[in-house]
Amino acid sequence: MGQAQQAPGARARSRTRQPRPNPTPGAGRNLPAATAVGLAMLFAVLGGLLFLPLGFVAVTTTFAVFGVWEIFRALEANGTRLPIVPVMVGTVAMPFSAYFGGLESLLFALLASSVAVLLWRSVESAVGSSRSIFAGVFTLAWVPFLISFAALPLHVAVGVTPIGLWPGGAVPEGAWQVVILLLLVVSNDTFGYLVGASLGKHPMAPKISPKKSWEGFAGSIAGAMVIGILACVFVLGKPWWVGVILAVGMVASSTAGDLAESMVKRELGIKDMSSILPGHGGVMDRLDSIVFASPVAFLLFVLVSGA
Repeated sequence: MGQAQQAPGARARSRTRQPRPNPTPGAGRNLPAATAVGLAMLFAVLGGLLFLPLGFVAVTTTFAVFGVWEIFRALEANGTRLPIVPVMVGTVAMPFSAYFGGLESLLFALLASSVAVLLWRSVESAVGSSRSIFAGVFTLAWVPFLISFAALPLHVAVGVTPIGLWPGGAVPEGAWQVVILLLLVVSNDTFGYLVGASLGKHPMAPKISPKKSWEGFAGSIAGAMVIGILACVFVLGKPWWVGVILAVGMVASSTAGDLAESMVKRELGIKDMSSILPGHGGVMDRLDSIVFASPVAFLLFVLVSGA
């Protein structure tokens, strides 16, 4: 005989059976893994800032290298060959140039790296050279150049640029500025996710990032303002309004960085740059906000330095 028929009651139960609930609603993240990885990265970065500044620069450079590698793989899969050797050399050189030499050295490193990309590509085939050169210079300016602004406040922070521990064990204001930058970026992501997942109804940019809502943006600003005011008053000894300015600037620039990376990923037809970080996707999926926020934070701290 053939296969036995399913009982009517069993068929009814099969039709009405509900799917298992998703343990990671909203953005679809593995929240425990995402939290663990996020805290590990935050502790590594903060440990360098507060104790070993050159270690912070090394960690920042490592993140930038992985981010550039992800961009290289994504572009190569779409037919654009990135001149990876000069781009990687520039990626390593720029954060250390900013730390040891300041803004002028950082600008020189960007210029030298861009020229190296042009020269490197000029000795190869002319096919696709314009796209390759543009992609190389764009990548240099997007990731290592912008994120190197996070190292600028540490340059000559206490009269010297230390290779080891902070002289005298005293953490300078420049290091605390970078700490506040990171806290505000994390606040933007955290409060935006919490408010957007529960109250979000009006998408900010539905064609670029459908899950990002105006309600989440408002939650990011409100949460970042609280963090910014507390940090500026109790850590930097600045007026409360400095925290408001920093919070608005960090949320706006972080959101712009997030949307910019989402636009690049949509153009390339990918969801995440990679899966190297459990619960987060790729390194660039974590750096997207920081690379835009770092130069904005540097400029804002310079403007309010006399407050």
